[in-house]
Amino acid sequence: MASAPLPLFYNGLEPLSSETHATWRVRPQDSAPFLAGQHAIPITTDEFPLVQRFMPIVFSSGDDAIPLALMGLNEGVNVFVGDDGKLTESNFYVPAYIRRYPYMLARLRPDSEELSLCFDPTSETIGDFEDGEALFEGGQPTEFTKSVLGFAEQFEQAGARTQNFMNELREMELLMEGEVTIQVDQNQQPFVYRGFQMINEEKLANLRGDQLRKMSQSGMLPLLYAHLFSLSLMREVFARQMDQGKQPQPQIG
Repeated sequence: MASAPLPLFYNGLEPLSSETHATWRVRPQDSAPFLAGQHAIPITTDEFPLVQRFMPIVFSSGDDAIPLALMGLNEGVNVFVGDDGKLTESNFYVPAYIRRYPYMLARLRPDSEELSLCFDPTSETIGDFEDGEALFEGGQPTEFTKSVLGFAEQFEQAGARTQNFMNELREMELLMEGEVTIQVDQNQQPFVYRGFQMINEEKLANLRGDQLRKMSQSGMLPLLYAHLFSLSLMREVFARQMDQGKQPQPQIG
């Protein structure tokens, strides 16, 4: 496990143990400093209907593309989170990937089929504190820990559904290299954003009737349109960057 690259946000992974962490507690967290400089957050297809109301949804480049919610158009820029790590919006959907941290399910050995609940030991929210939510009582997981495990399991299941969705997109060759052009001033060069993938609307429109019917019945088609509709928010995120003095640069990925 130590040799595998760590996911976004995580600086380490340690399995949660009723012996090692018998007296550990979790303090409530009202900010996420780790989020302040992150512009692209992995999301699951379960979240498309909610995410598309607030952020553009794109797909990462490469063969192993995943869906991403854009919290900024440039690396190091997040227009929805202040420098203190607190959300600047009261009405905002926070992706499950963020809410899951510092926990995640992981295999303790490469050959293991079983997933264990782990956490990032560098997180300041979990430790041998006197206050906060207890992780274990009498050697057994508390209701809090059970809820954390339940959320992590739901996230893994949503991740599997998302992987199937991406496999179908690749099989149908519906992904294409994306490009968004934003003109601020007629006398200036436009900002051109690349480095991501999007759905090819022309190919989607030319699919056979039986293919479209199958996609509609499976719930895939509404997800594609949620992604396409969300792209109009690119300009809103761009405008936020301008308003916040975070000078846009012509690149996403």
